[in-house]
Amino acid sequence: MKFPKAFIWGTATSAYQIEGAWNTDGRGPSIWDAFCHEPNNVYNNHTGNIACDHYNKMKQDVALMKTMGLKAYRFSISWSRIFPQGQGEINEKGVQFYSELIDELIQNDIEPWVTLYHWDLPLAIHNELNGWLNKEVTDLFVKYAKLCFERFGNRVKHWITFNEPWVVSILGYGQGVFAPGKISNSEPYLVGHHLLIAHAKTVKLYRNLFQKSQQGKIGITNNCDWREPLTNKKEDKEAAQRALEFFLSWFADPVYFGSYPQSMVDRLGARLPEFTIEERKMLRGSSDFFGLNHYTTMLASEAKDLEQISVYGNGGLSEDQNVNLTLDPSWELTAMKWAVVPWGCRKLLEWISNRYDFPDIIITENGCAYDDVLENGEVHDIKRIAFFKNYLEECAIAINNGVQLKGYFCWSLLDNFEWASGYSKRFGIHYVNFETLERTPKASSKWLKLFLESQP
Repeated sequence: MKFPKAFIWGTATSAYQIEGAWNTDGRGPSIWDAFCHEPNNVYNNHTGNIACDHYNKMKQDVALMKTMGLKAYRFSISWSRIFPQGQGEINEKGVQFYSELIDELIQNDIEPWVTLYHWDLPLAIHNELNGWLNKEVTDLFVKYAKLCFERFGNRVKHWITFNEPWVVSILGYGQGVFAPGKISNSEPYLVGHHLLIAHAKTVKLYRNLFQKSQQGKIGITNNCDWREPLTNKKEDKEAAQRALEFFLSWFADPVYFGSYPQSMVDRLGARLPEFTIEERKMLRGSSDFFGLNHYTTMLASEAKDLEQISVYGNGGLSEDQNVNLTLDPSWELTAMKWAVVPWGCRKLLEWISNRYDFPDIIITENGCAYDDVLENGEVHDIKRIAFFKNYLEECAIAINNGVQLKGYFCWSLLDNFEWASGYSKRFGIHYVNFETLERTPKASSKWLKLFLESQP
């Protein structure tokens, strides 16, 4: 199993999950601060107030990456650390933190990959403008992105506008389990529409004003689990295809084709907003790479009626897809109850390649959560090692089959605040003791270092 010489190896994090310092040095609150501070929204009422204290231990964390032999690090910028009110006055201390992080990475031969938005909308924008339900927010996002391009673009060569807009739309505005905690069967589609417009406007700005001089690339990261037909019946194959379209193509089709999937247009009617001609032109071709977060696989079948739709019905609102999602009982499950199905990753990569004419793909997140057991100061980490090995083998097969996979980022560098799950799961390459905030390398990090060193 060999990967191309120029293949990008990295780890990923997000600002709210690791930084802490939630009200330090001028940072304003985000919707996740408000969501976490409301009782019973998060496991054991955990918050990101301190998290991994990355804001104060940044250099130590970069040193961990260096010891692992990583070539790239994907992190997100907290919008409210830069603009405490989401707009207006700039917080220079926030700008300084990210500037110093970027410099520290470059000094250690680690390439920064920057995500502009990883779910943490400034609270002021939510309170005053109703958040992503208001199209005006798209222009505020562009102003925030412009500041980032101006201050960091001379050193950052890879930008991601949004991380997982599906999560923002469905979990935040549809099911209400993530910030801002809204429940609706129509608002998610309006939110997704505005996120796509904000992405297109930002890419247009970057390409017009910055890309030529800064020589960078810009894209968007979508999340998707593979949907395998439960049977060879035509109706189950169509259900699996429809589930993928409601999950991934919802956001990828506009970027590559300028329009939503026909299955969504047919089923949603007036609940699915329409793009203007100008917006279609801005969207089409608005990504220099295909960012993909992938974790698991499920079996898809046609749901005969609403009562048959399972609790696993994610990828869109279940009733809109009419798809029943289940698991093969033989599949191993992680601590998050996500199935470990390495071949699903390969099939998804090949599906993306065939649908979107073989774009350059970057796996911007892939990983697994297992409860850690310390033995002699280290984590006995056999399952996580096997997970990475098996998923990367399927990635290598995909490349051999013609997929233009150019990079892979493990989720995550550190055990961290895992959103509504709090600190109960162990996703990181490095273990974090949340009582002392000490970092301990896991066995998997040793294996990964050896793996990276074995590449050409």
